[in-house]
Amino acid sequence: MKIFLVHSVKKEYDFFLSMPRDMRVLLITNIIYALVIPVIDIFVGAYIMRSSGEPGLVAIYQLAAYTGIPITFLINGFLLNKIKIAHLYSFGMLLSGISMVFMMTLGEINALGVGFAGLIMGSSFGFFWANRDFLALNTTNDSNRNYYYGLETFFYTLTFIIVPVIIGWFLISSGNWDWIGNIGNAYKIVTLVVFMLTIISSIIIHQEKFRNPIQKRFIYFKFDKLWSKMLFLSSLKGLAQGYLVTAPAILIMQLVGDESSLGTIQSLSGILSAIVLYFLGRLSKPKHRIYIFSAGLVIFFIGTIINGILFSATGVIAFVICKVMFMPLHDIAYFPIQMKVIDVLSFKENRNQFAYIFNHEFGLYIGRFLGLGLFIVLIYYVSESFALKYSLIIIAAVQLISIPVAKSLIRKSNTYPTKSETLLDNESKNP
Repeated sequence: MKIFLVHSVKKEYDFFLSMPRDMRVLLITNIIYALVIPVIDIFVGAYIMRSSGEPGLVAIYQLAAYTGIPITFLINGFLLNKIKIAHLYSFGMLLSGISMVFMMTLGEINALGVGFAGLIMGSSFGFFWANRDFLALNTTNDSNRNYYYGLETFFYTLTFIIVPVIIGWFLISSGNWDWIGNIGNAYKIVTLVVFMLTIISSIIIHQEKFRNPIQKRFIYFKFDKLWSKMLFLSSLKGLAQGYLVTAPAILIMQLVGDESSLGTIQSLSGILSAIVLYFLGRLSKPKHRIYIFSAGLVIFFIGTIINGILFSATGVIAFVICKVMFMPLHDIAYFPIQMKVIDVLSFKENRNQFAYIFNHEFGLYIGRFLGLGLFIVLIYYVSESFALKYSLIIIAAVQLISIPVAKSLIRKSNTYPTKSETLLDNESKNP
């Protein structure tokens, strides 16, 4: 058994080494930074809840963060004409640590301070995702993107298993250690570790020379009809994101318990998901994306139904398990679909690939703004329980519209040639 496991691990490692070097460097960078993301996604919201007790402030923080992202995408587009993409990418990672430092040094947790911290974090996300998406697009092709996103999402899911347990245990146990003093100081130590990890990621990304976009123009207002469908799909994705970065932390803190429970629930629900994801990415083909995509959305819908019916600790646990399974299943299919459409249209319309990445972010922002805006309105003008119980079901039901939209995108994008496919075709005709 031991020999079999060693052989299997070596086989998978050799397969990883068979991928292009620039793709491997990008993956390693993202794997290190993956240790930071659970802290940002889970414990920043928990810190605001613990310090203020106001769910609305968590939503305000996320809305500010989401507002900062498209603004930074715009700034990043202009900076790419003068600054190396690796520098901008590493700056985005470092900025996430700076945002957490600012949050931990706030004398009072109020809407103004939380909103400004959110804008800084949104800027870090903007620099990170804008450059990450462009690098992923240029270091992969349609045949290996399932593997790329499967491996990346596998490690992201593993970090959501390991990191929450360790941090949750550390935060709760901090009161027993004199050298820490209190849980507030424990949060500051976590922030310091996050900052160190962002530095390591920044060093690794500079081990490879990545190309900046060749064409300088990236702002367009008219696109092919296929892109309009992609923007609609991105808005639906953003709609769910607006809730999923806010509602779980609030639900767990109110109905389940403390940060320790938060970490344990995330971890237990991710083990099976991580294993499934790796093999989906390793073995699945482009034709399987719609099935993976649909499975994730159905699981999410089931989770919201259970939470709405029970609205208890048990319901929250079931919802979080479904949420942890939904997000990676959704992403492992969504991103290759998006990249394929960009491949096709950037060649057809002869435009900078970053133009589509930039424009795509506004589709996400519209959905995020509507989702979080609805959440804030329901909390303050209807009731907190309604916002946490019923609106999640509505959001999940609307998400099911994504399935026929994604199916149409896959079918139509396959009818267009890409630049690489055209070059291969020309080579075969003119050997």
